[in-house]
Amino acid sequence: MTDLITPRMPAESEPHARTWMAYPREGYSLGDTQAERHEARSAWAAVANAIVDFEPVTVVVDPAELTHARHYLAGAVEIVEAPLNDAWMRDIGPTFVLGSDGRPRAVNWVFNGWGAQDWARWDKDEKIGAFVAEQAGALRVDSPLVNEGGGIQTDGAGTVLVTETVQLDQGRNPGWTKAGVEAELARTIGAEKVIWLPRGLTRDFERFGTRGHVDIVAAIPSAGRVLVHDQRDPAHPDHAVSQEAIALLSQSVDASGRTFTVVPVPAPKILEDDEGWTDYSYINHYVANGAVIACMFDDPNDQVAADILADAYPGREIVPVDARPIFSRGGGIHCITQNEPAAQSVSG
Repeated sequence: MTDLITPRMPAESEPHARTWMAYPREGYSLGDTQAERHEARSAWAAVANAIVDFEPVTVVVDPAELTHARHYLAGAVEIVEAPLNDAWMRDIGPTFVLGSDGRPRAVNWVFNGWGAQDWARWDKDEKIGAFVAEQAGALRVDSPLVNEGGGIQTDGAGTVLVTETVQLDQGRNPGWTKAGVEAELARTIGAEKVIWLPRGLTRDFERFGTRGHVDIVAAIPSAGRVLVHDQRDPAHPDHAVSQEAIALLSQSVDASGRTFTVVPVPAPKILEDDEGWTDYSYINHYVANGAVIACMFDDPNDQVAADILADAYPGREIVPVDARPIFSRGGGIHCITQNEPAAQSVSG
């Protein structure tokens, strides 16, 4: 199905019908020891259980993990069963849009393990976009573009942020040009202005990274305003990445021709963990109905970031969740969630 009747990818802050997630299963994200498995199951459940206080949550669970999922997840969380390789719903699931008729559509990107990385397996995850679309009752729109939800951010009004290292990655889309990517984003999610950031955070280019997802670098809480990860310590290689992103976005205009108000969000003061330079970021939060599920790191900047998020999303409760166990597995709260927008009535 290809006719979107003029698609629009809503802002994450617009009303949701529900949140979709996937639950960790045996493999990299779940871990090898009982302690690691308990930590992963608890971390994913903490996010689902926080969101379900504000809106419906449906979690896709591999058959092998059903017993554990029922134990960790709150009773109000809906469970649906499907085979999984991993648990990053933002990337393996569809990107929901609304047609001009107000009906939800589900864009089914090609998923190939973040650029066919040698450690990744995706024979099951590549089918989750279509599965979720069917479960949601949304019209499925197939795209030939290899893309993940973590690789795009929108203001809901035609402005889309991407990174050159994801959509133009030779492991994802060899031979594609910026013009080709922009045309496909216009067709599928209604992009009118695509802003290309040069790259993502340093840790994201290491072995288990995504090669530069934008949703850990910048977020658009409202039209004309952008939150940007700001690593303020010159010792960290992301200091240069942050400065480049802030400078570029400060000189950019959105689809309506507005110059962005750029709000730097200080990175946590923690610079390194057991694996090297951290990519801890408050940008990777999730906006739910009436709430913001915020990444916290037991860091002095946690409250600073919470205050910035409260200002950026007025009227929403800031719900802190310890995101360190998720980040240690390669992502954050935004990476494990996917918002399904509420259908909208169309007059006339």
